[in-house]
Amino acid sequence: MSTAGLAELQQRYGPRYRWFLLLSVMVGTMASIMSSTIINVAIPDMSQHFTLGQERAQWVSSGFMIATTVSMLTTPWLLARYGYRGTYVGAMLMLMAGGIAGGFAGQFSLVLAGRVAEGLAAGVVQPIPAIIILRAFEPNEQGRASSIFGMGVVLAPAIGPSIGGVLVDLFGWRSIFFMVVPFCLLSLALAWKFVPTSAPGGAAAQRGNALDWRGLLLGSIGTLCLLNGLVELHGGGAAAGALLASAAVALVAFIAWQRRIKANGGEPLMDLALFGHRTFAMGSIVAFIYGTALFGSTYLLPVYMQLALRLSPSYVGTILLPAGFILAGTIALVGRLADRQPTHVLVTIGLGLLAASFALMPTIGLQSTIWLLVAWAVLGRIGLGFILPSLNIGSMRSLDKHLIPQGSSAINFVRMLGGAAGVSLCGIVLEWRIATHGDTLTNPVTSAARLAAFNEVFWMLAALCALAMVAAWRLRGPTATAAPLGSK
Repeated sequence: MSTAGLAELQQRYGPRYRWFLLLSVMVGTMASIMSSTIINVAIPDMSQHFTLGQERAQWVSSGFMIATTVSMLTTPWLLARYGYRGTYVGAMLMLMAGGIAGGFAGQFSLVLAGRVAEGLAAGVVQPIPAIIILRAFEPNEQGRASSIFGMGVVLAPAIGPSIGGVLVDLFGWRSIFFMVVPFCLLSLALAWKFVPTSAPGGAAAQRGNALDWRGLLLGSIGTLCLLNGLVELHGGGAAAGALLASAAVALVAFIAWQRRIKANGGEPLMDLALFGHRTFAMGSIVAFIYGTALFGSTYLLPVYMQLALRLSPSYVGTILLPAGFILAGTIALVGRLADRQPTHVLVTIGLGLLAASFALMPTIGLQSTIWLLVAWAVLGRIGLGFILPSLNIGSMRSLDKHLIPQGSSAINFVRMLGGAAGVSLCGIVLEWRIATHGDTLTNPVTSAARLAAFNEVFWMLAALCALAMVAAWRLRGPTATAAPLGSK
């Protein structure tokens, strides 16, 4: 079984095999997504333990996002060289090691190193499910497969903060690092049984072309300069301008290098031919803005509930739990619609609901009922339920089969780049607006001024979602319809 390829496993398990394969990668993706979101519940407790300011503490989230963003670019090359199983198992082992190391770390630098290791693993894993769905399932099944996968994946961050909040209250922030371990162990057992050793398309994994290290280095430098430049914007000065200019230079150099490799017959890290497809190009714009709003709010909401509304970590997790289950139910419904309804309609509706959720958050005050907070959180999760099953699959349906691994890697890269920027942007704007209102996050007592600062960040996220709706509507057209799986 340890050397089973795709054809052998398909023959062994029959038509059910594609569902077993999807389940296997779903568990690992749940672990990687849980590790990305559950840490937010523990940020205030961790900040107090290491005596960190908000700006440094947010690197626990943004460091993970940077590592995830960069490593996503390597997934197509890793799959071609080591096959599905080798790539997936290696990533799961790294994710588990990062969680264990972060939990036992005695210094913040070691905690951050563990988070980076987790992020590198998560970045490799997350493009794989979309590749499997687009290759193993027929077009009329892809929405259903995406919805089933999405339901399982969103349950992890839905349940995670609730369990994590209780663990933080009972055992401290270290306990949340160990939550990924059982998921990783289960994913390794399933991978050994159901994930093939072959590469995408059923071919044997081959150690052919070398990894585009120069492209990866340029992408890494550009990402680091962009995010550090955003952080430096808070303090002003020439450093922010220099870093953001360096990010722009790295982007131009990256594009030029990718074109040169393609022209010389090599395999670029990112095939820029992807963006010649209008559906994919518009989907990438939506993915970037959507990632900024989604991950920015995922970081912001727990901090808002604890530092502005003065709720305990376990209470925060309990509040977010109903919204998570409603998100799972919405995905199940919308996934079936995605096989019949235009992508641009579903994504635009989802972005509109998400924007409304952010715009309504300022209606909450210190004397407001908790159910009002739950209602606006649920509204946002319903919006996410419209977007998640539709965006990636709809954006990539027009791609040729050989471009699907590159497409999945690229659109996830763009989404995570937006997410990493969103976490930094929310932290910076929050501190700026709190200082403008004459308050600090170190003040143990909340105030109307602090609430006003949080509300202004929510308005910013609502505006970003409204902007994404313009690009989402451009997903319509002939290229947005499902193409036959075997078309070239």
